[in-house]
Order: sequence, then C-alpha cells, then structure tokens
Amino acid sequence: MEQMRLNKYLASCGLCSRRDADRLIETGVVRVNGETACPGIKIGAGDLVEVWGKAISAPKEKVVLAYYKPVGVVCTERDAHAKRMVTKEIGYHKRVTYAGRLDKDSEGLLLLTDDGDLIEAMMRGKNAHEKEYIVKADRKWEDAALRKMREGVYLEELKQTTRPCEIEKIGDKTLKMILTQGLNRQIRRMCEAQGYRVRSLKRTRVMNIELGELKPGEYRELTENELTKLYRLCGFLVK
Repeated sequence: MEQMRLNKYLASCGLCSRRDADRLIETGVVRVNGETACPGIKIGAGDLVEVWGKAISAPKEKVVLAYYKPVGVVCTERDAHAKRMVTKEIGYHKRVTYAGRLDKDSEGLLLLTDDGDLIEAMMRGKNAHEKEYIVKADRKWEDAALRKMREGVYLEELKQTTRPCEIEKIGDKTLKMILTQGLNRQIRRMCEAQGYRVRSLKRTRVMNIELGELKPGEYRELTENELTKLYRLCGFLVK
C-alpha cells in the first residue's frame, strides 16, 4: 500500500466518511502502531491501525447494497438507546455503512457500502446527485404550495434555502419529488413551511439505483452494470 492519509484509509475500510474519520482521530480513539494518531498523518504498508482498540484493514473487494429501510429503523451506529439500527437489522456478513440517511419515520431505499470513498463522493452536496421520493401529505395539495417548493423554500430552522426541485402531483395528497440535496429532514421541513404535514415518505431512487421490488427489510447486492454507472456518476474512472 502506498502512503495514504489516515482519514482516507479509514474511509477506504468502510468505517465512515473522511469527515467522520477526522472526528474519530480528533477524539483520540484511533491509534497507529500503538500510538494515538494525530490529524493529517499518513500511513503505509505494515502500519497497524486500530479504532477503539480493534485492528482495521481495508477489504479487498468493495460491496454496495440496496436496502429497503422500514419505518422505525434508525440510521445510526452510535446511539445505544436506539432499538433498531440499520447495521444490525441488515445482518450482512461484511461491515457496511450507509451513504445518506433516512429518518426514523421514513422508509425506502438506502445504499450501504464498505467503500468510504464512494460514501464521500455520494455525500458531497456540490455533486447534486438525484434522490426520488413518494410523499403523502395530510390534505390535498394546492398549486401555489407546489410552485413555492419547486422554486426553493427558506427553512428557518436551518437558515438555508432549498435548491429548486422537480415535483409531480400523482394524487390529491401524493407527490413524486426529486431532490439534489440532502438537508436534515428536508422534505418534511419543506412541506411544513407550506402548512402541510407528511403522513408517509418513501425514497424510491438514489441516482441510478431504484428500490424496485424490494420489500421492507430486504436487501440485494447491486449488479455489475449498476455499480459501474454509480461509480461513474460519482466521478470515478471505471473501465
């Protein structure tokens, strides 16, 4: 292995994103060759990397899973009080983590992988990757509210205006929404800003990957064609 920054190495092991790796290093839980790691250091072949006292190594082959997250399952790995966590629910034989969250009350497509670089690329907001949702509200949608959401909504809690998005009305109370950003509880906040409450929210697509026929709690490994296109969309050179 060529010399590599420690945060990138931790990400390549599927442990977390590079940003979260930096946080781990700063908290002092990462050790290299028995010594507490410092931010910005590089490692090479033969270096022993440990996190919380457990040796970490990069997998030889990367895996990406499409998982139907049910309502009630939490996207977290650190909350000891969470009754149902994604990584425990899925029960996959290799350690994988999620690329983009869904809140506890939402369901649908979640991508999980042991490729930290892929997670980093998918989470990078400037890349504006598409995510598609089916949203059911508590009452009939008015055209004025849809127009405002399409154009962008200022969210007071986040002090941020949402990007313009695609919205198709597929029922009196039901929308198909395509977003290119992932603010915290974005769709719920957008709807609430127009006086609506979300009754159900399902993510059906992330970039080129669709939920398809998966049932709640089920997962599948991506096909070779899906993987190739996903990596290309994320800016990786794929033969």
